[in-house]
Amino acid sequence: MGDKPLRVLACGDVEGRINALFNRVNAIQRKSGQFDLLLCVGDFFGTSSEAEAEWETYTSGAKKAPIHTYILGAASQETVKYYPSPDGSELAENIICLGRRGIFTGASGLQIAYVSGREAQQEPAPSHCFTPKDMGALVTPLLSNSKFRGVDILLTSQWPRGVWQYGNSPEVDAKCCGVSSIAELADKLKPRYHFAGLEGVHYERLPYRNHVVLQENAQHVSRFIALATVNNPAKKKYLYAFNIVPMKTMDPTELVKQPQDVTENPYRKPMKDGKKEKPPPFVPEPEEEPATQFFFDMGEKKPHHQQSHCRKRHSDGDRSSQHKQPRKPPQPTGPCWFCLASPEVEKHLVISIGTHCYMALAKGGLTPDHVLLLPIGHYQSVVDLASEVVEEMEKYKTAVKKFCKSKGCRCVLFERNYRSQHLQLQVVLVPMEKCSTEDIKEAFMTQAEEQQMELMEIPPHTDLKQIAPPGTPYFYVELDSGEKLFYRIKKNFPLQFGREVLASEAVLNIPMRADWRECKCTKEEEEDLTKQVRSDFQRFDFALDD
Repeated sequence: MGDKPLRVLACGDVEGRINALFNRVNAIQRKSGQFDLLLCVGDFFGTSSEAEAEWETYTSGAKKAPIHTYILGAASQETVKYYPSPDGSELAENIICLGRRGIFTGASGLQIAYVSGREAQQEPAPSHCFTPKDMGALVTPLLSNSKFRGVDILLTSQWPRGVWQYGNSPEVDAKCCGVSSIAELADKLKPRYHFAGLEGVHYERLPYRNHVVLQENAQHVSRFIALATVNNPAKKKYLYAFNIVPMKTMDPTELVKQPQDVTENPYRKPMKDGKKEKPPPFVPEPEEEPATQFFFDMGEKKPHHQQSHCRKRHSDGDRSSQHKQPRKPPQPTGPCWFCLASPEVEKHLVISIGTHCYMALAKGGLTPDHVLLLPIGHYQSVVDLASEVVEEMEKYKTAVKKFCKSKGCRCVLFERNYRSQHLQLQVVLVPMEKCSTEDIKEAFMTQAEEQQMELMEIPPHTDLKQIAPPGTPYFYVELDSGEKLFYRIKKNFPLQFGREVLASEAVLNIPMRADWRECKCTKEEEEDLTKQVRSDFQRFDFALDD
């Protein structure tokens, strides 16, 4: 068959509405030509007497499926009676049950792995359930082949647990949806398409990658698609049509092409399994700069509304994070100029305070509205943050980007995790008429090259944790286009690098402001600047809505 793509339809739970399904398939085929096969996940059979009578018209031969249809085994006790054996068999002309679990390879070389039913809670398992033993029997022979790269399609009835991590959110209750054994299966089998049902919703996750960026060779991406129930009243999508060239016959470079919206792998928590190489522990060199570097001094003049709600929200925040095993930030070893609770912090530069993060004016800023985003607790870098802190930091980033746009500016974010003991995300506004995003990127690249530093572009949906495990010193820039540049610091790194690039002729053209110490102003001036930025930022400040 060479590179001829197969045309495949996938379908969610049919629940006995077999005529409705085949009428729909006929309509699609009349409109856009024949499909090669139809794959059904979830519950194919219904429990009512009408559904039983409808099925008999197919077993008797009165009706016939208009397409090769492959279905999974039972996913509920009530429908077990429709399956003569737990193994695969033809149930009616053109309707084949795949069985409990296995690999089905079509004539074209298309490889379909499948696991029927639900995860068993006990042994011996009821016949509509699968066990760890089933999983082992499916995975072991595949993984023992050194040439194994993944399967074309994976069919399961249940969802993989946590598939939404790093991706877009589905309309399901994340607490009780999906099982981790399916997640582990998907992680090992690397399906190009993974279909599941049973939840009654349609969810198409952004494609995710199967390799660690910059550490492993590129591999194909995986797409997870959950489908709704046939003829559901809410008209949610239950049929999905796609073309696929089997991996076996596909050009390897075509196979590993990465789409624009690819994300991190939802099933891999970095370094939990100890398999990912940990970098040697990073020993910080003695501080070269005074500890006040970029410190913003925040006098007592915090607006009163923030004082009260800050206290109130702190207790709320602590409660809400109880469910997510709260991870306390490490305590600073010496005075920290950035911990909000620290006596070293004066408060007159604070602009906004959330539950886990806050925003403040940079001391000696490049421009009057140069601000910092910081965690309230003591965290050294973005990769050390607990998940609820990351979430709020993202909210601040989104708000700040809108704020920049409203001022007709591009937003440049950068972080230097090197000789700094508390994370500071710098936000600098560059007027749009000054230069394009491309110019800013070019300026960073050129200056890095001059300093013999390899600044690398990393994909937009990359999680920094995948590239820089905690303890790794790095410099990182995010442009308003979503492009990200990353440099893993080897040794001596110019501490003012980010400022130098932005102050250079190519960007803001204020070279004399590259060093923050040359840009000091009086406390009164700082208070005025803060007041100004606070009032400009107010309409984007989500922390005020709570």
